[in-house]
This record gives sequence, structure tokens and C-alpha cells, in this order.
Amino acid sequence: MLQIPRYGVLNIHSSLLPKYRGPAPVLWAIRNGDPDLGVTVHRMDEEFDTGPVLAQQGGVPLPDDVTPRSLWTDLSPVLREQLSMALDRVRDPSAGEPQSADGVSYAGLLEPEFFAVDTTMTARQVHNQVRTFRFMGPSLGPTATVNGRRLKVLRTSLTPVDGIRLDCADAPVWITASEPVAAGD
Repeated sequence: MLQIPRYGVLNIHSSLLPKYRGPAPVLWAIRNGDPDLGVTVHRMDEEFDTGPVLAQQGGVPLPDDVTPRSLWTDLSPVLREQLSMALDRVRDPSAGEPQSADGVSYAGLLEPEFFAVDTTMTARQVHNQVRTFRFMGPSLGPTATVNGRRLKVLRTSLTPVDGIRLDCADAPVWITASEPVAAGD
């Protein structure tokens, strides 16, 4: 199938490949606390997100309160510019730089364990876990047991604010928005 189109097949990926190959690069960038992410336009090959890079740019901010809408606002102009550059190069079959073997990582779907807060993680890791869910949807959050109650954690703060204090491995986070988890959920 990849051989049928005259100039090959392009993919637009929301990371600086080879970092975060796979279906969920933005979620993993938020989860890992990356300050920004990038866009890569690459030729598709038989492997997943491994083809030669035609255009690439980083520096798209991932602020603490990132949402799909705010990210799209910042990402759109970079995406348009990189796609335009890639389309200018695509006719040359030798165009495209091979991806580095250094810095390869995979951004797969979130594992079931990620859906529950683990207080043996650092405060920053728990905060980024909550940010990841908030990015996926405003009413989504990992669950935590706090003072004997199961909560869906919707928003946290790393600095002291009004809210429920949750002690983590290295410091507390403050749960500033949550919902009770119904019995059986």
C-alpha cells in the first residue's frame, strides 16, 4: 500500500520523532512533564513512526493547564508550516533524514495502573497524571483513596491552596477539584 502513491505516504506526528513513537505522544509528553512538544512530518514505512523525517519543529508549549483547544491553537501554525515544508520536499524520493537511533521512546495507550493514583510516586508525577486525564476530558481523572473515601481527582496543585492534602513520596499535592467515586465503580 505504501508503494501505490507516487510520492509515498506522509504522517504528521505530534512529537519530535524518534521520541514518543506511537498513538499517544501528547498524553505521554504531559504525563512526563515535558515543557513543550513538537511536530514531525515523516515518510511512512513498514514500521510504526520510523520513516525518514521531511520536516520537524519543536517548542510548542505544554502549559500546566493545557487543553486540546489551547494546544491546537499553538500547534496549528507549526503544523501548517512543517507540512508545507514537507510537501515541498516530498517529490524527491531521496529527501528525508533517517531518524536517530538515540532517544527512541514509545507512547502507547495508558496502562490500567495509570488510572489510580499511587502515592509512592512523586508529587510532580501525581500532578502530571491528573493533568494527563484533564487533557483527555474535563470530567476525567484518576481515582485515589483519601481519608477512606474514593475520589476521582480532577485537578491538583503543587503549591499549598485550599483543597485536600495528599501526601506523595516526596511532597504533598493539593486536590482542588474532585468527585466521589460511586460504589461499584
